[in-house]
Amino acid sequence: MRINPRLLPVLAVLCSILSVQAGASFSKHLFPILGPEGVTALRQLYSTLLLLLVFRPWKGGPERKDWGVVMLYGGLLGVMNLTFYLAIARLPLGIGVALEFLGPLAVAILSSRQARDFVWVACAVAGLALLIPWGGHTGALDPVGVMWALVAALCWGLYIIVGQKVSDRVHGGKAVALGMAFSLLLTLPVGVIHSGAALWSPSVLPWAVAVAVLSSAIPYSLEMMALKHIPAKTFGLMMSLEPATGALLGFLIIGEQLSLTQCVAIALVVIASAGSSLTARRAVDEALP
Repeated sequence: MRINPRLLPVLAVLCSILSVQAGASFSKHLFPILGPEGVTALRQLYSTLLLLLVFRPWKGGPERKDWGVVMLYGGLLGVMNLTFYLAIARLPLGIGVALEFLGPLAVAILSSRQARDFVWVACAVAGLALLIPWGGHTGALDPVGVMWALVAALCWGLYIIVGQKVSDRVHGGKAVALGMAFSLLLTLPVGVIHSGAALWSPSVLPWAVAVAVLSSAIPYSLEMMALKHIPAKTFGLMMSLEPATGALLGFLIIGEQLSLTQCVAIALVVIASAGSSLTARRAVDEALP
């Protein structure tokens, strides 16, 4: 059976989404041993080593005047990953992803400034309202986990803005490799302080490498390949599937179950993200002569 070549980039994006969320699911197996701080450190460490070997940023790296923005990019990457893992240590994966997704969603909506985007704002706000633990009722989410997820969302939004500036000055692969290296300067000391010698236990090595490969090496490669062959609108719409994919893999891999209200909230975030991607691209098309 032959696959239509036109479908290959679409399949690459789908595999990238599955890979990222599978990596996040597997990382939760390590939380009882290393904590989210230790898992973040190992993920960043092995991802950095892989990316440095592949992209070799020491050849044709950034100019001296660009190092500041590259360091900021790396710092945001480190804080984003650390706070996301702190969030999903307390929250179901699908909910953590949905809350974090509010960051890029806000960037997309604010950059569009179309009146029709208020529909997607309303969807996102409704989804957030359903997820926030009002009054500590039964089944409410951990408020500390929600806080960490919203910090991760803020970092993701800033990461996108800063990342656009970095990509204009440094080759994409080299920028990611350098960003990961700078993020490691933040996350590795935190992981060592929290986890100590357990961080280097041979029993966690296969899991740590799997998380690094699934969460960074595979998706970065697949996304770079896909973006060369599919429109940004299609890519954005497909990435909107991440919260739902996280919820599904969280259920299949680690048995996390969500209430009907939480599923509706995730669906609203998916709709808001997909809608904002669609209308933002349509606004660009309408502005073209």
